[in-house]
Amino acid sequence: MEKLEFVCGEEQTGMRLDKALPAFVPEMTRSALSQLIEEEMVLLDGKPAAKSTKLRSGQHILVQRPDARPTEAQPENIPLSIVYEDADLLVVNKPKGMVVHPAPGNESGTLVNALLWHCQGSLSGIGGELRPGIVHRIDKNTSGLLVVAKNDQAHVCLSAQMAEHSIARTYQAVVYGGMKEDSGFVEGNIGRHKLDRKKMAVVAQGGKPAYTAWQVLARYQGFTHLQLRLKTGRTHQIRVHMASIGHPVAGDDVYGPRNVIQSLGGQCLHAKTLGFLHPRTGEYMEFDSELPEYFTHFLQTLKRTLE
Repeated sequence: MEKLEFVCGEEQTGMRLDKALPAFVPEMTRSALSQLIEEEMVLLDGKPAAKSTKLRSGQHILVQRPDARPTEAQPENIPLSIVYEDADLLVVNKPKGMVVHPAPGNESGTLVNALLWHCQGSLSGIGGELRPGIVHRIDKNTSGLLVVAKNDQAHVCLSAQMAEHSIARTYQAVVYGGMKEDSGFVEGNIGRHKLDRKKMAVVAQGGKPAYTAWQVLARYQGFTHLQLRLKTGRTHQIRVHMASIGHPVAGDDVYGPRNVIQSLGGQCLHAKTLGFLHPRTGEYMEFDSELPEYFTHFLQTLKRTLE
């Protein structure tokens, strides 16, 4: 059971509950939300409320959403770019446009579907039927390196390193604007956006701590090429942090400007380096990936503006 909590603001004052709710839970249809209200799964200040209830500023809304019944992911013969593989793990270079695991609207063609085919079922089961082997994720339109666990022992060890922030992760990105300094960091808790539940935001209260260090690699007209190191791994962390300081990632159609650069097909962000202790041997291993063609092509376009 997923529980979503909200506080009514001035803009919702006087609105009917069923009319106001879609703004808080945009991923659900109006009819589905109305059904939840009828089933008394929506509480207003701790009590079930009718659809027609008029809201007041400061009231607490609790939406109780039953978990979707998962379906088992199916193996699919999809080519993978495997950087390293042994009996315990794989390191995969995920292309831009590939979703990591199945979800509503993306039930097939994911990294998990490809891994199930490649590994013939030899993946950790800790992540569940839809996320076998998945220790960490990167966004659909972010390219780069991921480590995948083949067994539960490896999964537990790698997840512990992730929780302790000891896994080394270096990204490269092109962001809007010219950075005033040559290096710096962004530190701020990340949580759900209070108005758009599909987005994340730097929040003053709640959320989870997040830290992103950045360093300038090159400067261009209107853009900066950065190297970024993650101390934490929150949802959309780099994209949210850079947007919060006025330098959103180029091509980002969620956190960037409205006139998004369509030719990039998403944010210009690549998970370039990944380092961790091997779960069986304890040996430190580090892997690096080449910048993909979409990224290098964009850099070449920017370089021409300096000529």
